[in-house]
Amino acid sequence: MKNKNSTTVATISMFFATMIVIHLLTSIIFNVLPLPIKPTLVHIPVIIASILYGPRVGATLGGLMGLISVVTNTVIQIPSSYLFSPFVENGNIYSLIIAMVPRILIGITPYFVYKLIKNRSGLLIAGAVGSMTNTIFVLGGIFILFSNVYNGNVQAMLATVLGTNAIAEMVISSFLTFIIVPRLEKPHASKI
Repeated sequence: MKNKNSTTVATISMFFATMIVIHLLTSIIFNVLPLPIKPTLVHIPVIIASILYGPRVGATLGGLMGLISVVTNTVIQIPSSYLFSPFVENGNIYSLIIAMVPRILIGITPYFVYKLIKNRSGLLIAGAVGSMTNTIFVLGGIFILFSNVYNGNVQAMLATVLGTNAIAEMVISSFLTFIIVPRLEKPHASKI
């Protein structure tokens, strides 16, 4: 049992380190290059870990992704930081819900989708579902919990994000999940 717990902690640590590197690199790249879209890529390790190691590891990594979001939006404030951090102006408990709950769900939904469709196309679908879990719950949470606080037309903002970033994130997540998971899977590997 102790050996299994050590393996789980090591697995979570490696995936979390990967998430931090992806977060830092994409933050630098998307802020330096004048790209029309800035997709979130930190959720890809969460999706992959969920499929490979189960929903418990996936949910833990999703929670850590939520913490990355809270810390980033607290330290580096942009006009929308209040949506993800309760520690900035206009932020509240709903900010924490939007930052954490969708990210935890990213670590759960891909596992069950892949378990249901256990083949190569299931990987594509699980990657897409994991990405869309984030998009739907974050944007839905913003629409429900912050539409009265948002300065401007919240529907237009949500439609813009859904029409640009969300599609790019879904395609990238599906492709990378399809490519990476088979290379990390071991025959007869058991879920943690």
